[in-house]
Amino acid sequence: MDRLLVLLRHGQSDWNLKNLFTGWKDPDLSPKGVEEAREAGRRMKAEGLVFDRAFTSALSRAQRTLTLACETLGATLPTEADSALNERDYGDLSGLNKDEARKKWGEEQVHVWRRSYDVAPPGGESLKDTVARTLPYYCQRILPAVLRGERTLVAAHGNSLRALVMTLDGLTPKSIPGVELDTGVPLVYRLNADSTVASKRILGA
Repeated sequence: MDRLLVLLRHGQSDWNLKNLFTGWKDPDLSPKGVEEAREAGRRMKAEGLVFDRAFTSALSRAQRTLTLACETLGATLPTEADSALNERDYGDLSGLNKDEARKKWGEEQVHVWRRSYDVAPPGGESLKDTVARTLPYYCQRILPAVLRGERTLVAAHGNSLRALVMTLDGLTPKSIPGVELDTGVPLVYRLNADSTVASKRILGA
């Protein structure tokens, strides 16, 4: 049985390009992001990966990444979209330029909001909060599909996927803040029957 789970961060968005905090805001992919999504499809196709189903967030940049990657793969997949996989909510920082935020609140405070595990920006979520909504959805919806042998593609966001990587890779609250996921780069996991990781590959450039 091929217990395949591939995690794919969406391609670059217009707001990534403009260095803005995005969170639950819903900008589209940039032209570079469109190409990253297609390239992700090409890399997965070159690996011979075939999927049975997909999961994505409620935000269009993740959904469009999934659509473009699947078009390149030549696949039409039953897909479930849920806000549990949305990006971390940056609250009052959403829509602000990161450099402007540093001027307003200070370099150190913005770094704490961005990189700590359990400190949330005003009106927003910490990574710990993101884990708390993403992980139950993974355990209830995604993991059972993978363990049934349904080869599964998840297109979502940097922080919602970091929550899953934290679980899969056995990372701690101290180590996860240093983990970065590149846009449009598939992470290929194969799981054991007990849901532990048998292997992991990053389909980078």
